[in-house]
Amino acid sequence: MRRVVLAALLALAACTRPPPPPEPQPRYEVGQGYQLGGVWSYPREDFTLNETGLAIVQPVAAPRRTTNGEIFDAGAMMAAHRTLQLPAIIRVTNMENGRVVVLRVNDRGPSQPGRILAVSAKAAELLGVRAGATFQARVQVEAEPSRALSLGLVGDQPRLNIQAAPVGQVERESLDAPSGARVAAARGATSAPRQGREIVEAATPDMPPLRLPERYENGYASPGRLVVDVGNFFTRSLADRLAARVGGRTESVGPRSRQQEYRVRMGPYTTPAEADAAWSRARQAGVPDPRIVVE
Repeated sequence: MRRVVLAALLALAACTRPPPPPEPQPRYEVGQGYQLGGVWSYPREDFTLNETGLAIVQPVAAPRRTTNGEIFDAGAMMAAHRTLQLPAIIRVTNMENGRVVVLRVNDRGPSQPGRILAVSAKAAELLGVRAGATFQARVQVEAEPSRALSLGLVGDQPRLNIQAAPVGQVERESLDAPSGARVAAARGATSAPRQGREIVEAATPDMPPLRLPERYENGYASPGRLVVDVGNFFTRSLADRLAARVGGRTESVGPRSRQQEYRVRMGPYTTPAEADAAWSRARQAGVPDPRIVVE
C-alpha cells in the first residue's frame, strides 16, 4: 500500500513540476506598426535616439519569450521600448538622481500610454527606483554596439544594409608599374613597395553579450518640468489653431527663417498625474501621438 501511495505522490509531483523556461532564439527585428494600450506605434531603426520622458518598472513575471525571441528575465539588464529596433543597446539616466545604466532593449512596451520605457526590476534597483514607480528618464542609443547587433543577428525580414558586410580578411595585390613609369614612394614609406599578395585583417564589430553587466554609474541629477508635445508645424496659424483646441501654447523652434518651425506644447506640470491628465485631453482633442517630455 505504501508503495502505491509513494508512486502516486511521485506521479503527482511530476505533473505539477513547472515546465523549463524556453530557450532564447534572438533575432534582429524592426517590425510593423502595432497598437498597444490604445495607441499606435511605428517601429523604425534609430541609432541616434536621444529622448526624455517618463519611464516605469516592468512587473516581475515568469520567464517568457520577448518580441525578438529572447527570454524576459526580471533579474537581467533589460528594457522594453515602443519603436526602437530589437535588440538595441541604450544608456538610461534616472534624471532624478543621476544614476546611469546600460540596458538591452528586446521587447515592445510599455503598454501604459505616455511612457517611453519600461525597465526590468534589476535595472530599476540599480537606478534607485522602487517597484511600481514612475521616474524621469533620458534614453540614448549606444550606436556602435547597436549597429553590431543589427549586422550580427539574423533578421525576420530582408533589410537594406548600407554598410559593407563585415569580413574576416581582405586580399590586396600590388602590381608592377608600367615600363618607363616613374614610381613615387608612399608618404612616410621607409622601404621599397612590396609586390605580390598580402593579407589585411579587416575590423569586425563585436556584438555585446546577451546578458549585460549589472552595474551603474553616478552622474548628476537633472530633474525637470514635464510638458506634453502635441505637434510641430511650419505654418503659425495651424499651430495656433491646435494650441487653442488643446489649451496649449505655440513656441518658435530653431532660428528664425523662411522655414520657421512652430511646436505646440501643454504645461509645464510638476507631477506625472498632471501630465497624464493633459495627455488624455490632447488625445480627446484628436491628437494621435502626444508625448510627455522632460524640459
